[in-house]
Amino acid sequence: MSEMLRMPAEQAHAAELAALAAGDVGRRPAGWALSPQAVVTYLMGGKAADGAVISPKYVGDKRLIETAVATLATDRALLLLGVPGTAKSWVSEHLAAAITGDSTMVIQCTSGTDENQVRYGWNYAQLLAHGPSREALVPTPLLRAMERGKLCRFEELTRMGSDVQDTLITVLSEKMMPIPELNDTVYAARGFNVIATANNRDKGVNELSSALKRRFNVVVLPLPDNAQQEVAIIVKRVGEMAQSLDLPEPKNVAEEVARVVAIFRELRAGSTEDGKVALKVPSGGLSTAEAIGVMVGGISQATFFNDGRLTPETLASNMIGAVVKDPVQDRAVLGEYLETVLKKRRGFEGYYASLTEML
Repeated sequence: MSEMLRMPAEQAHAAELAALAAGDVGRRPAGWALSPQAVVTYLMGGKAADGAVISPKYVGDKRLIETAVATLATDRALLLLGVPGTAKSWVSEHLAAAITGDSTMVIQCTSGTDENQVRYGWNYAQLLAHGPSREALVPTPLLRAMERGKLCRFEELTRMGSDVQDTLITVLSEKMMPIPELNDTVYAARGFNVIATANNRDKGVNELSSALKRRFNVVVLPLPDNAQQEVAIIVKRVGEMAQSLDLPEPKNVAEEVARVVAIFRELRAGSTEDGKVALKVPSGGLSTAEAIGVMVGGISQATFFNDGRLTPETLASNMIGAVVKDPVQDRAVLGEYLETVLKKRRGFEGYYASLTEML
């Protein structure tokens, strides 16, 4: 087992990428490690030319992935848009791993991200000693990606201030970055492009300017279509995460995932599955990602404190943490759901008892 808590996608799935590359006879755009068809196979799952099984990385509409891959084969940047928990970052990482073999050139956008973190910075010791020079310049992931012909990933682009966002316009339209301090310009090598992720539901979102939006092709990643698809996604990701954390996976994971998903989907939708009972909606998103977090937390608690048995009791505290973001409003929402819906539902008695006790 690796000593790394989490390996980059290109290392975790190195065998699959190598198998696809070995039998890949498709046309490859400049700088790509795989053909677009092989990249889609890597994301959606299938078989390599030698029969090696390629595990699916994304469960959803294949056409969305094909559109994303086709976009990156042009000179337009890609914006993956969706509510929290729709696997935007996951897809972004695996696209970069499959296309250029390097998913680590990432800029995490926050309200504190400034132009120096996007364009370039300076080693001030070198700058004071010798003045502006390439040796004193500290390249950002974006600048390194331009020089090497790689993909640069911008996570949560809309969390970055609008004025800083617009520093990307020159890079995306002209494929170059001026360095006026050196009277120099860096031109992007073939293969360079940008993948950005964004959502418009979280607080603190800065809308993209129309000029910047025009530089992106937008692919909207939806929430899973139905409960069965969402359960399949969560079971797969929970299994992978449990393995990476060296946690034994209980046999009843799929059944408990189905119950947690049923609760989350109803609270998220504001009505029961049959549509007969209207419900208040909690302030949090209750996304697929949060359901994965609940399950992994429950498995950890079961492993260390419940003899490996995954029960509603081991999941309840994690579920409350996911639902109750506002201690007053969300507590009332969950309490009403427990009394009007879950109390009468067969098979959920353990969840009703555990959540009621902890609430």
